[in-house]
Amino acid sequence: MTFFPPIAEQRFVLDHVARIDDLVNSDRFSDLDRDLVGAILAGAGELAADVWAPTNRTGDRSPPQWTAGEVTMPHGFKNAYCAYVEGGWGCISAPKAFGGQGLPAVLGFAVAENLGTVNMGFNLCPMLTGGAIEAIAAHGSPDLQQQYLPKLITGEWTGTMNLTEPQAGSDVGAVRTMATPTADGGWMVKGTKIFITFGEHDLAENIVHLVLARTPNAPSGTKGLSLFLVPKIRPDGSRNDVRCASIEHKLGIHSSPTCVMTFGDNDVCDAWLIGPEGAGMRAMFTMMNNARLNVGLQGVEIAERATQQAFAYARERTQSSLASDSGRGPVAIIEHPDVRRMLMRMTSQTQAIRALVYAAAAEIDRAHLGLDGAQKRLDLLTPLAKSHATDIGCQVASLGIQVHGGMGFIEETGAAQHYRDARIAPIYEGTNGIQAADLVGRKLMNDHGEGIRSLIADVRAEARSPEVLDLVSNVDQLTDHLLAASISDRLAASSPYLTMVSVMTCGWLIERQITALDHDARFDSSFRSLKLSLASALVV
Repeated sequence: MTFFPPIAEQRFVLDHVARIDDLVNSDRFSDLDRDLVGAILAGAGELAADVWAPTNRTGDRSPPQWTAGEVTMPHGFKNAYCAYVEGGWGCISAPKAFGGQGLPAVLGFAVAENLGTVNMGFNLCPMLTGGAIEAIAAHGSPDLQQQYLPKLITGEWTGTMNLTEPQAGSDVGAVRTMATPTADGGWMVKGTKIFITFGEHDLAENIVHLVLARTPNAPSGTKGLSLFLVPKIRPDGSRNDVRCASIEHKLGIHSSPTCVMTFGDNDVCDAWLIGPEGAGMRAMFTMMNNARLNVGLQGVEIAERATQQAFAYARERTQSSLASDSGRGPVAIIEHPDVRRMLMRMTSQTQAIRALVYAAAAEIDRAHLGLDGAQKRLDLLTPLAKSHATDIGCQVASLGIQVHGGMGFIEETGAAQHYRDARIAPIYEGTNGIQAADLVGRKLMNDHGEGIRSLIADVRAEARSPEVLDLVSNVDQLTDHLLAASISDRLAASSPYLTMVSVMTCGWLIERQITALDHDARFDSSFRSLKLSLASALVV
């Protein structure tokens, strides 16, 4: 299937949802202008369509192979990754001080969307590297930053996140991996981690693992955890005591090697502490929050790919005559009203979650600028973007199979792959149930509802649609109820509440785009007509 980068849609959302012009006018992003934004979107789309897209089916059918601790990526992946590195695509929003371009994070999300749309599994490699960059930049010592950030930013080296162990999944406090101080002031790590994305591969010359471990005499639970940097290759060029014991055989994202990693089999696994001892969760959450928004973006990616494929199939497949014109003979199924309904729903929901994720990503930039309320809004939108966007990604991928009919259930069409790939997104980086619990727990209760009430007020002030305003009132009432409810009742209502708040926010952001159509002459009549039609489809 040919991939068409949704550049016009991305540009419109950047302008009218993320409001990137506000960022362009700041000193921090003074190097950015409209022409550069357009050039970056076009270049990323070209890389995705021409270089990365061919790897998608290859990786699904011929996944990475493990042999004696080494992982070999499928044919074509190394060349595609080299093109990514040589083009400087990992540098977009990375810090200038270490070789990055220092452009807005939300622009980096738009770049990542195109790459993830053509191969969601492959794009996990730069996604996790970006999280490692953030954690080291925020919490690492100057020496670690100088030694590791430049090559992580270029993509010459890649990064991983190592939390999960066989007995420690969502219960991170059950981690048993140990870090022991050495006589020379260093550390040695020993333990096993599972579900480590791109923990081993042959795309880069070094892999930098960020590992949660417990230090001697540390308290139990998460307060006893510290974060360590464990490179595959030590600074002196020797191989560290890190090994990939095996890779998992998974339902989807076959392009991504999911590894079981062992540290310190020979008791010589050198590690470097990131941040203070005992502050591992704070440092790791820097990486996890980045990953959660990026996983929300994966919902957008898989929905966009499934939608494009469903449209292509519906235009080609002829079947039955229209009930309204039985004498005409068989027509393309896109002419059948129920198929149109599904396609409209797929497109409208994809555009809605793109707006939600981009809005959250833009708050990263506003928080970096120190704008009042930006960090609190980012904290609130993160569980919405991660959870709602990935739920919608699964729904849209499922509708994509339905549009294909019986052929959607056959692997050769590729529609089934999107559904298989999408299914992991509501699970990893904190299940969607955990996101909902976080929303009604920390996000709602820590400030006595101030953050959610600020969002409600913003929506109420700007929205004009009766459907959105009715939902605002319902969310407002339910917020009052949950603030007074018991913990058990809040948790029982958490998932429906998260969905309500997310749909309210998406409706608001779509309405903002409709309003903007009257003031932006750059987009043609077909773009405007589609936007208006999709807005009505959202309330069906």
